[in-house]
Amino acid sequence: MNRKLLSIPYLFWSALFIVIPLCMVFYYGLTDKSGAFTMDNIMAIATPEHSKALWEAVKLSIISTIICLILAYPLAMLLSNMNARQDTFIVLIFVLPMWMNFLLRTIAWQSLLEKTGVINGILGFFNLPRLDIINTPGAIVLGMVYNFLPFMILPIYNVLVKIDRNVINAARDLGANSLQTFTKIMLPLSLPGIISGITMVFVPALTTFVISRILGGGKILLIGNIIEEEFTKTGNWNLGSGLSIVLMLFIILNMVITAVTDKDGEVNAL
Repeated sequence: MNRKLLSIPYLFWSALFIVIPLCMVFYYGLTDKSGAFTMDNIMAIATPEHSKALWEAVKLSIISTIICLILAYPLAMLLSNMNARQDTFIVLIFVLPMWMNFLLRTIAWQSLLEKTGVINGILGFFNLPRLDIINTPGAIVLGMVYNFLPFMILPIYNVLVKIDRNVINAARDLGANSLQTFTKIMLPLSLPGIISGITMVFVPALTTFVISRILGGGKILLIGNIIEEEFTKTGNWNLGSGLSIVLMLFIILNMVITAVTDKDGEVNAL
């Protein structure tokens, strides 16, 4: 009974900030301004403007996820082969920027990438060609990779560090070379961590609007920006909620994939 009483604050918090807001999103998304049931808000995703923003968000999210995976897997392998003190310190280095506000980290990249920013100032000092990357999809991808890379590193590292070294040594004793050991043992055993990392990077990258607004300069609209504008600028909560429901379907799909592949809870490092 005492344990059940201790869960009451959590249940109250979940109901107030999770269940009730979700119910409101579904209510507004499935009704019009008069309160009548409609599917028009969800079907609005098929309009040229919304579908373009959705697929642009999907494209940039996929690119960012692939880059994060390419960068994270070798690093996670290196960390898993270090001793406890070394890998703990390096993991702390990657986690440390996450303690800073997400908005501040993104604004910092804006200061670095803008035409009169730090990077172009250094390039101009050495008479090198300036970078014209701000307000482009490349800047948005860079911001996504920087902000979400730790979410790819930690699940993969958490899986790799649990792999029994005796299994790898046995493969070497049986004549397997480094490539065979990686493809036949390490990669299959680390697949749950890879799937978890992909999910944890793809979902926030797909739904983000801060990065695209700051580093894209408002010139590149993703579906997250469309939804945010419907709520804050036009005041059309019905349409914004309907588009949010569409994004929820992507999130639910990723959760299903994670539930199937991450049966042992490889995301515990987070």
